[in-house]
Amino acid sequence: MQMNFMVLALVAFLPLVLSLVWYHPRIFGTTIESTHSGSHSSKMPNKFIMALLGVALSYMLSVFLSLNVIHQYALNSIVMGPELQDPTSEASIWLKESLAKYGKNYRTFGHGAFHGFLTALFFALPIVALEAVQHHRNLKYVAIQIGYWIVSLTLMGGFICQFA
Repeated sequence: MQMNFMVLALVAFLPLVLSLVWYHPRIFGTTIESTHSGSHSSKMPNKFIMALLGVALSYMLSVFLSLNVIHQYALNSIVMGPELQDPTSEASIWLKESLAKYGKNYRTFGHGAFHGFLTALFFALPIVALEAVQHHRNLKYVAIQIGYWIVSLTLMGGFICQFA
């Protein structure tokens, strides 16, 4: 089983697009700005470079997330090794038969969205909350940030599981 890198690349744009809406001044943009403490630099970074970096980081996130939402990748890891290069090896035959029998199990948008949600809850939430504690941010900041990651990772997980 191979990753569909095209789908992962397309899904990588989802957090960027969502952030344009989520952090718009009419939604949560002004609230987030008011929760930041400390001074802001007056020099704005190049928006194109920042967007490119955002997509690259989101692509890394989509690859990581695909390993969580597509359970069939675990089959590959069980028999990973040089014997998979030989299509007549016991490992290759077992993997091919297993994927033929179970390769479509749990490959739905809903299942991926569920695992994306769990990733947000058990991975992103602690990171966002720890960052908020370290930088003395309030609960409103945490709620807005984790809300963004719940929506982003839930949608990403759904699309990856369904289409990758």
